[in-house]
Amino acid sequence: MAQPQKGICAEPNLHSVFLMLNVVEDDDATMRRKLADILALFDYYDSEHYEAMVSGVIAIGSGYWLELYPGLLPIELSPFPDMHCDDRHAPATPADLFIQVRADRADICHAMATDIFDLLQEQVELVEQIKGFRYLDGRDLTGFVDGTENPKGLHKLDVAIVGDEDPDFAGGSYLHIQRYRHLMKRWNKVEVTDQEQIIGRTKEDNVEFDSADKAPFAHTKRTSLKDEQGQSIEMLRQSMPYGDLKVQGLYFISCAASPKPFTKMLHSMIYGDENGVYDRLLDFTVAETGAAFFAPSATFIKRQAKTSMSA
Repeated sequence: MAQPQKGICAEPNLHSVFLMLNVVEDDDATMRRKLADILALFDYYDSEHYEAMVSGVIAIGSGYWLELYPGLLPIELSPFPDMHCDDRHAPATPADLFIQVRADRADICHAMATDIFDLLQEQVELVEQIKGFRYLDGRDLTGFVDGTENPKGLHKLDVAIVGDEDPDFAGGSYLHIQRYRHLMKRWNKVEVTDQEQIIGRTKEDNVEFDSADKAPFAHTKRTSLKDEQGQSIEMLRQSMPYGDLKVQGLYFISCAASPKPFTKMLHSMIYGDENGVYDRLLDFTVAETGAAFFAPSATFIKRQAKTSMSA
């Protein structure tokens, strides 16, 4: 079986660097080889600093994929689903490459990101560089625990990794990226009991409200969806807080075997239910970016690099 990239299902880390890049040099064969070199960099740092729990992800933008890998297209790869309703907007801000670097040491993340950019900089422009961090016991900067609904153990693979339904891209994953900016002053003026109604969980001890007790606008109500058979529609979130003294937010990353779970979740948040009841958390956070990617298996990246070398 094709080997998924290690970072897709990796356990949470203390630090991260997220790189959004656009390719400006038209040399796709060289880029294919350099992506394999980045995988080798991940392995090198993992070996040299094993205590840092190093992992990484390379993902290719929906608009750049066929340029990089002509004739080879994941079945469901499509652009980011730009959605807009009233003052709620999930904008599409496409990029050619997304590279995630994570470790339990900030210096290792910095060193890896520097080496990656040094390797690519003749062919790319840096669109955005964001440093993420673990906040307290895995909480978002709103004060609530993040990622509670994530699948656990081997179930992560079922949720996040493409299987035999698309054999050419087995081991890959569909990624969606959004950088949210939290309106912290507005949020902090809300009483804790009202914040808990907006989220659908208790703040201090992270206990989810019973379904019957959740408000229809609760974040956990609008993002915990079921299919026609009553089965949960799942995705693996690899999000992390980011920010400084002026700007704080969440760098949202979803990984799934199909783009459908993310699209359905975003629609539920922005457009709401049949009565138009939307996710009230969106009154306190704003999506400023949005992009769709596919992270092919490590096997695929290495194989395509070798093909480029022999061509």
